Amino acid sequence: MTEPNKLTHHGVPDHQPAAGGIAARARAAATPQYLTGLNPEQREAVETLDGPVLVLAGAGTGKTRVLTSRIAHILSQGRARPGEILSVTFTNKAAREMKLRLGHMLGQAVEGMPWLGTFHSIGGRILRTHAELVQLKSNFTVLDVDDQIRLLKQLLAADNIDDKRWPARMLAGLIDGWKNRGLTPSQVPPGEAAVFGNGRGGKLYTLYQERLKILNAADFGDLLLENIRLFREHPDVLRQYQHRFKFILVDEYQDTNVAQYLWLRLLSQAPAAKPGAPLSAIIPGYVSSPVIPGHAEGVSYDVQSHIGESRGNVDSARDSGSGPSDHPGMTAQASAPKNICCVGDDDQSIYGWRGAEVDNILRFDHDFPGAKVIRLERNYRSTGHILAAASHLIAHNESRLGKTLRTEDVDGEKVTVTGSWDSEEEARAIGEEIEELQRAGNKLNDIAILVRASFQMREFEDRFVTLGLSYRVIGGPRFYERAEIRDALAYLRVINSAADDLAFERIVNVPKRGLGDATVQMLHDHARKRRIPLYEAARAVVETDELKPKARGSLRDLIASFERWRVQRDVVSHTELAEIVLDESGYTEMWQKDRSADAAGRLDNLKELVRSMEEFENLQGFLEHISLVMDRDGGSDDDAVSLMTLHSAKGLEFDNVFLPGWEEGLFPSQRTLDEQGRAGLEEERRLAHVGLTRARRRAKLYFATNRRIHGTWSTTIPSRFLDELPAHNVEITESKGGSGWGGASGYGPSRFDNVESFGSSYTTPGWQRAQANRARNQSGRNGQAGGGFNESQSPFSNSRNDSSSRTKRAPMTIEGELIAKSTGTVSEFSLDDRVFHQKFGYGNVVKIDGNKLTIAFEKAGEKKVVDSFVERV
Repeated sequence: MTEPNKLTHHGVPDHQPAAGGIAARARAAATPQYLTGLNPEQREAVETLDGPVLVLAGAGTGKTRVLTSRIAHILSQGRARPGEILSVTFTNKAAREMKLRLGHMLGQAVEGMPWLGTFHSIGGRILRTHAELVQLKSNFTVLDVDDQIRLLKQLLAADNIDDKRWPARMLAGLIDGWKNRGLTPSQVPPGEAAVFGNGRGGKLYTLYQERLKILNAADFGDLLLENIRLFREHPDVLRQYQHRFKFILVDEYQDTNVAQYLWLRLLSQAPAAKPGAPLSAIIPGYVSSPVIPGHAEGVSYDVQSHIGESRGNVDSARDSGSGPSDHPGMTAQASAPKNICCVGDDDQSIYGWRGAEVDNILRFDHDFPGAKVIRLERNYRSTGHILAAASHLIAHNESRLGKTLRTEDVDGEKVTVTGSWDSEEEARAIGEEIEELQRAGNKLNDIAILVRASFQMREFEDRFVTLGLSYRVIGGPRFYERAEIRDALAYLRVINSAADDLAFERIVNVPKRGLGDATVQMLHDHARKRRIPLYEAARAVVETDELKPKARGSLRDLIASFERWRVQRDVVSHTELAEIVLDESGYTEMWQKDRSADAAGRLDNLKELVRSMEEFENLQGFLEHISLVMDRDGGSDDDAVSLMTLHSAKGLEFDNVFLPGWEEGLFPSQRTLDEQGRAGLEEERRLAHVGLTRARRRAKLYFATNRRIHGTWSTTIPSRFLDELPAHNVEITESKGGSGWGGASGYGPSRFDNVESFGSSYTTPGWQRAQANRARNQSGRNGQAGGGFNESQSPFSNSRNDSSSRTKRAPMTIEGELIAKSTGTVSEFSLDDRVFHQKFGYGNVVKIDGNKLTIAFEKAGEKKVVDSFVERV
């Protein structure tokens, strides 16, 4: 027998420790617990500690675990103390989750990590430490949005700018956008400043910043903008933090804006620069450039590509060779980047509308030469078909670094694509599928409907009420709980019942009519004393001198409008009545003049509200339905379907995901395409990718042939994203809510192929009512199209000077005049009684009309008042 030490290498058998054996167990015991279970790519991302690292983490690939494990590895290897690690997240929730996970891994060590938090919380901490250097005190106040708008209103009033034409909220949005781009008042492009207040936007921004300093206050945007200024003007402070932070970790890097990018770039370098030096002298690799209008001082063309420079200029600047050596006093050693690790997914950058710049992650290797890019592509969430569909779809984007999600799980069910005739059938089909899933044992908590626009939710909410399905709206109120919908419903409730005090009080000064709290309190006092509704109290008060002439006139006009609308209720359809009320009350015009970002969405919701009324016989039936919808308020722990927009769904996951509304114009959004072109299309495609990757087991896509958008019924075409899905992973299914998509365009037979009109076999009650309303409206308008909500005829049209729409539906003339009637009670006062009035003083009763008294006051003269406001003396 050959001795073991005499064996040739060819004779040595290959050996691996046996599973469960002594060697395997000993090796496992030697491996830190936080590394257990990591796949090779995740482990590489955790253990690569030196130099810049970009971790491209696809959806469901375990990025949070990688971040927390990396911090644990840094600490366990003794590379840094807890206070020497800067870990930045986007939300307080994400920061809490990271601290919780680290606590489980490391015990109490996480308590010593003061620099784990959001961009703004860490920026605020730095700012308080050095507040005097930016003309603040350490106890400065951070203004919330309401305080910010109140301050801007004061500045607008001081500058004699009409707040109705130039709303303070609009200016607040502009200033926030400028700060997100790292622009101080002197750097705002004149063209951008000119869009507000006839060119006074830049001046108001300056005044606003000056006023903040006087008040020892900062707004949310200042927490980073003032940090950037602090670091630029005081390099010694910057060096202090550069030396403090040995490791920097950033979560969701694809969602960073320009200001966050600049802040990180400053902290991730260690240059030596003189006070007051431009950013190009502080951030190595930046191209030294003059201050360009609209660009942050000294920022290279690369950064400014985020705010308008062409990519060609960026690349030429990068290729020019300008770098650390171009700046005197900067050594190669000083320019070496920190150990920075950014985790993100360029395919999930969906917040461009609020300033996020996907280019930040796309150009990481340019900003940090020699950076190591690690791709996490193994997905632990979704099945094979879902991942293949999502990866094939996103591959159509040109601006991406590239990765392909994969899974070791089963292929599962294919992604389904279903066409429906209209949005009502779409909601009905999805409702029936959810009921089937529920009967099969699936929990409602594992089911989600993700829509592109919030107005799509209304159809599903109504359907779920009909089916008795519990649901919750995530990321915002339910459709009928939105402020604009509640306001519109309040008008309709008062028309339906004049005794509805809560509804009347809600809209008595909406839009503003000069009827403030004092007026409402007066009406309440009178109504309480006379035991009558608030509306009747208002009818009585407008015929007296209790109110000032302007307020009295406004209230009289409102009462007259309600009387007119009640007469029209018996003449026109309830849908047309709603349009008339929203138009004549000035409520629609109020939102048309509002220049805030959400005004357009509110107008869309009002149009959807009017559309939703069509399937009801009358106003009373509609309001009864609403009361049922509003009454369904289950607890947060109840089993319920989740309903939300695609933007609200990021970071969530469900077993079953329904994605309705995949049509051109809606998804991708036409507004986004018009405003942003190809960049907008790519962001919409990333949004579709996010939607698909929320699904663990089933992803179901829907489109409708007919949909009402912006008040007009339109024949839509399926989204281009559907054709970008791989055929092998997709299954075409038939709608369970009725007949499938029409056959005129080659998509299969339509139920309308063999009929000449809409009087078909489609016999649901809602459809029949809609057709009856359409026929009635047609005959009532002498041949004009009825039943639809035509944009050109709509009071919600964006055109404020559309006289034709007003002409087509002019208010009906009601014969006679509004005469305030007595409440039917007899006054307890008599002629010549001596009385006292809180406002007018002493006087004598000279005339009595029911509960209204004409009194000759000693100083105020003769006034007509309600008897409940005077006392006998």
